[in-house]
Amino acid sequence: MKVDLGNVKAIVFDTFGTVVDWRSSIINDLSAWGGGRGLDADWPKLVDRWRALYEPQKDRVRKGEIPWTNLDELHLDALKTLLPEIGLGGLRSDDISHINKVWHRLKGWPEASQALVRLKSRFIIGPLSNGNVALLVDMAKHAGLPWDAIFSCELFRHYKPHPSTYLGVCQQLYLQPEEVMMCAAHNYDLRAARAVGLRTAFIPRPTEYGPGQTTDLSAEEDWDVVAKDLLEFASRMGT
Repeated sequence: MKVDLGNVKAIVFDTFGTVVDWRSSIINDLSAWGGGRGLDADWPKLVDRWRALYEPQKDRVRKGEIPWTNLDELHLDALKTLLPEIGLGGLRSDDISHINKVWHRLKGWPEASQALVRLKSRFIIGPLSNGNVALLVDMAKHAGLPWDAIFSCELFRHYKPHPSTYLGVCQQLYLQPEEVMMCAAHNYDLRAARAVGLRTAFIPRPTEYGPGQTTDLSAEEDWDVVAKDLLEFASRMGT
């Protein structure tokens, strides 16, 4: 059944987890890279520990403990503390940079590109992501994500769920909040978007964090659209 579109003109997407499979992408990428260099490391441990520092690192910015710092730089700071834990404390700077930029090389969920092409035929589409502009542009090229525009939180100098990130999209597109829909696999993201007037769509990604995931397994509120994946979402949106 198609959702009542109302006057939605643009759809913005959480990207890490909703559109791209960051965990599997990083494990596969670094396993292949490390194997070619004889580096025997626990890459799943690294990616899980790295992601565990994601919110604490952003909180340092949110609380004003450090000035605005983009995600590449936060990732690098965290990575340098984690490499010794997996026996890679002596890597050269160019190798560390290569590992850090794995976030630029993420792959989409299997249906992501096809669904986005369909949605693009009717709506303005783009990521609303904590990733910085360079990261999101590289990721789009690598994963074949056909964005119309990049709405990075770097542009707004705040990380989600700050209201200015969602409203910033509306301001840049000269749209009212009710004309913009936020699509995400994370309930907190949709709560924040709905609080400032955006429409909402939930796409569950129950393996985003691996087989033991316990959060965001289902919709926690009555979002405007709940779909099993992005292809079903595209159909529900009439594309």
